Amino acid sequence: MNLVFYGAISLDGYLARENHSLDWLFGTEGEKETGYQEFYESVDIILMGRNTYDQISILSPDKFPYEGKPCYVFSRTLKGSMEHVTFINEDIVGFTQSLKEQEGKRIWMVGGGEVLQHLIQSNVVDEFIIQIAPTLIGRGIPLFVPGDQENELTLVDVRRYKQFAELHYHVKR
Repeated sequence: MNLVFYGAISLDGYLARENHSLDWLFGTEGEKETGYQEFYESVDIILMGRNTYDQISILSPDKFPYEGKPCYVFSRTLKGSMEHVTFINEDIVGFTQSLKEQEGKRIWMVGGGEVLQHLIQSNVVDEFIIQIAPTLIGRGIPLFVPGDQENELTLVDVRRYKQFAELHYHVKR
């Protein structure tokens, strides 16, 4: 299976404000027409970090948005599983590598930051599908945390969803 990051960022590269707010994203023309359903149908497994999981719980308190797909949350403190998620306390890279060896289509890395950085540094990410919103927020949680890993990418596709530009890259191996 391929591991893909799919998500939206501000033009200056942030996933969210420092307080995790996505207010800058909602209401942008084209926000509801980004090809999400087509992408979601290509996903078999979902991964995320604890901070992303907590934000999803706040934004969608009544219904978990990824019901019906195995969802793993990397956490240092939460253990076991709940109705829709399994908490993973083991090595992020090793666990993800074991998932990639299974049969299937895609593994979706939801959110970014620390978990994504581990996967990028270990050259485990296969694709990036990044939607860029026409907003500069100045500071926040960056998609890419500075590090020493350099990855070359190949541009696969560019799409426009009204005010959003979507860039789809494969990681060169």
